[in-house]
Parts: sequence; structure tokens; C-alpha cells
Amino acid sequence: MSRDIITLACTECKERNYTGTRNKKLETSRREIKKYCPRDKRHTLHRETK
Repeated sequence: MSRDIITLACTECKERNYTGTRNKKLETSRREIKKYCPRDKRHTLHRETK
């Protein structure tokens, strides 16, 4: 299949908080989502990591 499991890491504390899937063929760029960071106790930008 062309779906990949990705990990989202907080841009401020660098902790890996979330996982999800992404279609490699349709989405070629790295995903950036604002999500809740339990360590910072607020919503921060989370980027896809390797």
C-alpha cells in the first residue's frame, strides 16, 4: 500500500506526541498541524518527523 505511518513532533519541546497515516503519492510535503501538547499544556505546531 502507499499509506505510511507518520509521527508528529512538537516544534517547541520536540516531544513526539501523535501518530497518524498519510498517502505518500498524494501528499508529498511534510504535514504541519496545530495540536495540543501535554508537556506545554497548550496548542502548538506539530510537524511530521521521520
